[in-house]
Amino acid sequence: MAAKKKNFKYWLGQLHLWLGLTSGLLVLFLGITGCILAFEQEIRNVTEPYKFTAVQKNKSLLPPTVLKAAAEKALPGKHPHSVSYEPGKSATVVYYSAEPEFYYIVYVNPYTAEVLKVKDMNKDFFRIVVDGHFYLWLPPTIGQPIVATGTLIFVVLLITGIVLWWPKNRAARKQRFTLKLNARWRRVNYDLHNVLGFYMTWVIIFIAITGLVWGFQWFAKSVYWVTSGGKQATEYYETFSDTTVIGKIAQPKAAVDLLWERTRTERPGFAGSIDVHFPENSKAVIEIAANPDTYTYWQTDYRYYDQYTLKEIDIKHTYGRFEKAGIADKIARMNYDIHVGAIAGLTGKVMAFCGSLICASMPVTGFIIWWGRRKKQSAKPIRKKRHQILQTAIN
Repeated sequence: MAAKKKNFKYWLGQLHLWLGLTSGLLVLFLGITGCILAFEQEIRNVTEPYKFTAVQKNKSLLPPTVLKAAAEKALPGKHPHSVSYEPGKSATVVYYSAEPEFYYIVYVNPYTAEVLKVKDMNKDFFRIVVDGHFYLWLPPTIGQPIVATGTLIFVVLLITGIVLWWPKNRAARKQRFTLKLNARWRRVNYDLHNVLGFYMTWVIIFIAITGLVWGFQWFAKSVYWVTSGGKQATEYYETFSDTTVIGKIAQPKAAVDLLWERTRTERPGFAGSIDVHFPENSKAVIEIAANPDTYTYWQTDYRYYDQYTLKEIDIKHTYGRFEKAGIADKIARMNYDIHVGAIAGLTGKVMAFCGSLICASMPVTGFIIWWGRRKKQSAKPIRKKRHQILQTAIN
């Protein structure tokens, strides 16, 4: 029985070793970029003063079409995607397109329509880091599978690492669960890899799992199936306006302005953000997204309206009315917030930062452990040969 256990541990160790060596650089990169992105919003709030506009109680917020017109003067020739309002912050008019590719944000004073900043997000530092973190700066069809595969390997490393490290008896637990900083550097490195790795695994595993949800459709569907009790998620689908009524319905104002005003009326004293998505063509709908907690995204209430009749269109997929979302839908919505730790507030972000930092350190400390053992093993034959030579000389 003991031989079987030893044999199992040996092969598990070999699996852990070679998976670690093959994925180490990728895990190191994802950990470092994860650390950079953990406090993205906090860093932006400090370094980007144009994001903020003080609330002016004696003035009314300007409607979306006015802010859109101001942004179009600053960035002509492009169709705006949406405009976002948030108390105490500048309104943002977003320009985004996959073909031709561009991504701009125009920051506008929501009371005066003064353009404060036109920002090309393709040159933004954090945007560049995000592209690296998700796609390795490769085309998404190439980069995403590589990152997802590396993440899956890392999950296997976490599991095998815990099995290999887990103490056999009570006597070994004190030693295994304690980080000895006053020991020799090799022992400290060993503890950094194993002890810190164990304690942070319970944070890292959530970061890894949420990464797999983005990386593999089969994994995302499996998570939904488990959390919904065996149901399949309704795939996101595009909704359309009724084009047969074009020209038959007269509106006193632009449809987006009317829906924006309706949304604000329905939510008196609303302190969150309201995003108004402009219809891209004559068939498109108008989307209004209201988020009561701008620190996270999962509670956002999404509603879709016919741009001609202004009637709300019933949605069956995950990103519809928040009140209609089931448990599995809400968990799916939480994926990003869990990944960056925002689901638990600032404490969660600190934990995500520490988890990413440990992720980045594991390939380094693990390599040092492997290299040290390799040198030690290669030195044994040399010491044995020297001993034989010495014995021969004595005799």
